[in-house]
Amino acid sequence: MDKKASESLVIMTELVLPNDTNNFGNLMGGRLMYWMDIAAALAAMKHCAAPVVTASVDNISFENPIKIGNVVHIEAKVTRAFNSSMEVHMKVWGEDAIQQYRYKSNEAYYTFVSLDPNGKPRPVNKVIPDSEDEKKLFEGALRRRQLRLILGGKMKPEEADELKALFGK
Repeated sequence: MDKKASESLVIMTELVLPNDTNNFGNLMGGRLMYWMDIAAALAAMKHCAAPVVTASVDNISFENPIKIGNVVHIEAKVTRAFNSSMEVHMKVWGEDAIQQYRYKSNEAYYTFVSLDPNGKPRPVNKVIPDSEDEKKLFEGALRRRQLRLILGGKMKPEEADELKALFGK
């Protein structure tokens, strides 16, 4: 059964406490990645209604630090499903609840694999993108997947048809 991308949406909110920060009073990157992994896994599980495991994490660039006492908002949504894997896009914001403003921290893509009761990969539902943003993310997902497979040594560059079309060869 195909599912809308919006059906997988997860919004996770955390408060940055002293235990979550480095010496500069900023949220530690590893802690944020941990929270992002949980949010992305929840979105993937909502989509496939099965246990999932993290297969890959794309480049995470931190645009703005999130300070102690600020709130972290992580929005995760499945962008596209392949055979047994799903790409999950995340947007992360920090929020100063006292000063009443939000700021972008980062974006990332995680890939998850759906598992059957024996712990083996199992097929997943296709994704139906509705909004313009969902359609744009859906269309780019195949290129991102091929790049991940090439970088992971699971695909030869000459086999990446989507990337060839992008670079004109």
